[in-house]
Amino acid sequence: MSRAEDTPAIAKRREREKRTISQMVAIYCAGNHPADSRTETSYAGESVCLDCKTIDDYCVLRTDRCRQMDTKTSCEECPYHCYAPAERERIRAVMRYAGPRMIKHHPIAAVRHLLKK
Repeated sequence: MSRAEDTPAIAKRREREKRTISQMVAIYCAGNHPADSRTETSYAGESVCLDCKTIDDYCVLRTDRCRQMDTKTSCEECPYHCYAPAERERIRAVMRYAGPRMIKHHPIAAVRHLLKK
């Protein structure tokens, strides 16, 4: 679901960012939670536990509501902080874990993320 005022290019970028963060949450979950607890489905369609599904939903919602999608390079560099402090720490942990593993699991998404496109 894209914002109504998005241009097609911004809508495509927003969708790609939501999918990328969801893939990162799934990688984190697979590496840190038992397989039998992964009963939910992430935005990207991968199996995650209930706790990771909660952070996945939160990240997708925040990305969907991002007002800076047309100009932003990364959330870290953005002047607005959409994430609540506790969620910001949770997603940092996810990114620290999943970031280096993205190249193996989702190489195209990883390269696009590194190039900030």
